[in-house]
Amino acid sequence: MLSYSSKTGAVDASDRVFVVGRHAMRARAPRAGMRSACAMTRASSASGADDTPDDQRPATLDACRRCGLWEHATQPVPGTGPRHASIVLVGEQPGDQEDRTGVPFVGAAGHVLDRALDAAGIDRRSVYLTNAVKHFKWEPRGKRRLHKTPAQREITACRYWLDRELESVHPRVIVALGGTALRAVLQDNDATLQRTPTPTRTAQGYLVVATYHPSYVLRTRGADSREHAYQTLVDALRTASKLARDDGKPKAGRGDAE
Repeated sequence: MLSYSSKTGAVDASDRVFVVGRHAMRARAPRAGMRSACAMTRASSASGADDTPDDQRPATLDACRRCGLWEHATQPVPGTGPRHASIVLVGEQPGDQEDRTGVPFVGAAGHVLDRALDAAGIDRRSVYLTNAVKHFKWEPRGKRRLHKTPAQREITACRYWLDRELESVHPRVIVALGGTALRAVLQDNDATLQRTPTPTRTAQGYLVVATYHPSYVLRTRGADSREHAYQTLVDALRTASKLARDDGKPKAGRGDAE
């Protein structure tokens, strides 16, 4: 098992936390355990021509109607973190708690992620956290709202926002948490955790480490199997941490996640 004692990328006091897809310079109310956010809107791709039709280029997440998920969600949940984070973590979509608070990874899966980040020696405040889909997709079950996996068309529609987040942050390493995140990041509908080598690179050159979503750890039955899934997540985060420190350059035979 890889082991590192130092924490990755402490956030400088002068650094700002940016939220892609909010009105420029609109302050968000601070929440427990989080710094107040400064907003940044990206209306066009910084990497070159954008062939997205004008009516499909919403200026803000609140105005986004690129798919129908906004109709039943409380609010969009944008990514958040340091503008120049070296690591971006991408999950699938907000859960029930995230939908209510507007902050990614604050529910039960978020608590697992917090524990895994700490075990990997990574300060949560140093990474940018986001999801492949920005609205909570759910179905009613009594008084509960149960998660539903986003359809491919919804993932594709929300790639508009993920592109802008990655262009804004420009990380050294992306950690794809689960299959949905991996397919969104690689823009490959057939990508799976089992068949994708890790680390790998996107067409845009981003280095990607793929691993389980924290919710998978929660769903795994049996203490031994659950602990193995959790340690796999921790090892992947450690790999991402090392790659980020190595400036995103994997060494032969080193740094591969399980």
